[in-house]
Amino acid sequence: MVLASLIPVLLIEDNLAEARLLTEVLKGATQHRFELIHVNRLEEALKQLENKHFDIILLDLTLPDSQGLESLAPLTEKAPSKPIVVLTNTNDEKLALEAVRQGAQDYLVKRQITLELLVRSICYAIERKQMAEKLRQANQTLEKRVEERTKQLIKAQELNQLKSEFVSMLSHDFRNPMNTILLSAGLLEDSGDQLTREQQISYFQMIRTAIKDMDQLLSEILLLGKADAGKLQGHFEELDLEELCHRLLHSLQLSAHHNHEIIFQSKGEFSRGLWDEKLLRHIINNLLNNALKYSPEGGKVNFDLIEKENEVIFRVQDQGIGISPEAQKQLFQPFYRADNVNNIPGTGLGLAIVQKCVEAHYGTILVDSQEGIGTTFTVILPILDETDD
Repeated sequence: MVLASLIPVLLIEDNLAEARLLTEVLKGATQHRFELIHVNRLEEALKQLENKHFDIILLDLTLPDSQGLESLAPLTEKAPSKPIVVLTNTNDEKLALEAVRQGAQDYLVKRQITLELLVRSICYAIERKQMAEKLRQANQTLEKRVEERTKQLIKAQELNQLKSEFVSMLSHDFRNPMNTILLSAGLLEDSGDQLTREQQISYFQMIRTAIKDMDQLLSEILLLGKADAGKLQGHFEELDLEELCHRLLHSLQLSAHHNHEIIFQSKGEFSRGLWDEKLLRHIINNLLNNALKYSPEGGKVNFDLIEKENEVIFRVQDQGIGISPEAQKQLFQPFYRADNVNNIPGTGLGLAIVQKCVEAHYGTILVDSQEGIGTTFTVILPILDETDD
């Protein structure tokens, strides 16, 4: 008979009776063998992680030297590759989701723990963490390939900047939606029969949103890659600019969840000229979305379309947080975000994409902004016809 491999477990629990109970529960496992090391303080746990290998950490949220989710950060910093299962006395779904967002793999209510539930949670947490580690390693491999390819395309200084920004984006913007997908899928798999229909729908919506965010991020990176490689070229044709703006505004109002008033005004004649609709969509959508995102609820956003001699002007003006003079100097750099955006979500790619699309349309973009007052972006595009190269 071949014995199952030993799974070393670090239990951080200040209640001796509950620690003994968990130890006895794990002794009843038949398909797995567990070696449980028990400590009752966070400080002791950190020392154990320095000297001994563990496959998983079981963490009580009430400790003598640490309370609540504040215990997670020191553990994830000390042992970033180790999965953590949080133990608590309360069945709090919001706390569970926040725990996972901060690095935990699972969440168990002590009074509901059974042998089957505990063993399954431990095994699934280890598997999910291993999957995340494989993804991280794949990202590192991808980053190396990007570096090798980029060396052939751009100067050494630009390469180092792209490398740093791309690695930062992968580690943050991909990890967050991936963790959301892993958590939601795990909860649906482990506790699907205990969740209400509304809870199940909520988890599925979280998964869909995370996948959509990752797809959008990849699309933006590919577009920037084309631009940097000189492959972003316009395909110009006749287009009713005013009608296009109305269509984009209608789509934005249907999909966005905001309480802003968008005031659209047009002035001039828009029946002439050749335009690339795809490039214009990127320009207008990004500028309007930024204006809405960085404006207070209930604020106004002005969107003007102006024909003037041989050019067309798109102007988007908001009453939002504004941009400092220092930030304006780096505003169109990929992945750059100003210091005052706080917790407002974003990748820092939108304005970089706008600038590339404006350049592909042989135009210019200007910004005028004051912190606490608002921002105005002005895009000036020449009116092209068949005689233009």
